[in-house]
Amino acid sequence: MEQSAQERVKSILKNIRIIREQKEYSQGYLAAKLGISQNAYSKMELGHTLLTVERLFLIAMVLETDITKLYQQGILENYDGGNLEESA
Repeated sequence: MEQSAQERVKSILKNIRIIREQKEYSQGYLAAKLGISQNAYSKMELGHTLLTVERLFLIAMVLETDITKLYQQGILENYDGGNLEESA
C-alpha cells in the first residue's frame, strides 16, 4: 500500500529523531545549528509545524547523513552512527 504524503513526512521526522538520538544530539543542539528555538525545533520534529525542503537539507547536513537516508522506510533500528542497516 502506498503511503500518503502525511505518512511519509511522519516517517522522515521519525528517522530524524532516531538519528539525532543515536548521535546523542539534543533538540537544543539541532535548533541552535538551524538558527531556531528549541521549542520551534520540537514542534517541527513532532510534526506540528511544516518541515521545509531547505530545513530538511540543513538537518541532513547537521546530522552528517545523506538526505535519502531520512526518507527510507524500515531503517534506523540498527543505526550505528555511520552506516544505516535495513531492519528485519
